[in-house]
Amino acid sequence: MSSLHSLRAMVDAWTGTVAGTIVAGLERIVSPRVVRVVEIESGAFALEAAKSENVPKEIAFENGKFIGADLAQIVRGSRIEIVLRPTRFLFRPLELPARAADFLDGIVRAQIDRLTPWSASEAVFGCSVPVALGSESISTEIAAAPRKLAMSYVEAVSSFHPTAIAIVTETPEGKRIKVFEQRSRGAIDPVRLGRTLQAVLVLAAVAAVLGSVAASYLADSLSARQSELERQITQRRAVLRGNDGGERSPLALLERRKYESPASVIVLESLSRLLPDHTYVTELHLAGNKVQIGGVTRDAPSLIPLIEQSQHFTRATFYAPTTRSPSDPGERFHIEAQIEPRNAP
Repeated sequence: MSSLHSLRAMVDAWTGTVAGTIVAGLERIVSPRVVRVVEIESGAFALEAAKSENVPKEIAFENGKFIGADLAQIVRGSRIEIVLRPTRFLFRPLELPARAADFLDGIVRAQIDRLTPWSASEAVFGCSVPVALGSESISTEIAAAPRKLAMSYVEAVSSFHPTAIAIVTETPEGKRIKVFEQRSRGAIDPVRLGRTLQAVLVLAAVAAVLGSVAASYLADSLSARQSELERQITQRRAVLRGNDGGERSPLALLERRKYESPASVIVLESLSRLLPDHTYVTELHLAGNKVQIGGVTRDAPSLIPLIEQSQHFTRATFYAPTTRSPSDPGERFHIEAQIEPRNAP
């Protein structure tokens, strides 16, 4: 629980510092007119304005209202600073490590209930500009007062529509400490801006978590889809390779066609071995499982038995008459035979 509290304090300190830096930068660009109301020893207030013509030097505060001047015309559109006497505040010194200077406001807010009798919601508080104590630590002075006291002055001037209202005091050593500041709706409030930054951080963290979960889910889904595709590809490859052992697989059909279809080279090789040396083939036609040959030989009838004796041919017959020409060295024959597809010579 303490670690969570420390983390919250660090976040508050960081957002407060960033918001203060942004507001300070904007105020350097557009600086409103400042009206100071300073409490004096008598209990009255000295009025200090940029245009002091027809403005009373002192005003009183009675029954929750400032009396003695028309503050509506003076304060409207200006920044008003109410400077209260140091006797209204409780002062406490505080020493911190030097690296805590950038987060001073957040650290003070987290420890105000330990340093004062009030909690952060019951008090207005601030700290002076830190002073270095050597190279490792810094020192600051905290001023705090009951919030009810400060709000009585704030409510007295809020109806005059200033751009900002600040409660300020000074330490006995003359250090100026701002303990409260409230800005109008049109101005930028560091507290509201800090809360907005915290909300943005929370939304960014939630978006990051949701994005991480969505990315993990999509990665798992894509991985499962990839595994399914790889499984289907493996099955298709197994079918193409004939791993199922069926006679209807593509490889089995190709293998069957290889041995059932006659090969031209085997037919030529077989005929060259069967025919005698006095036989010359001048024509050769392959059509499906039939072969037709024509040529010249000394003894045409003897070719039929020779062809049928081969294991590659059956049903050898003459499909045209055998003729003899005076210019031919023998008989001209035309034989047709059925091919037996044995793809080996």
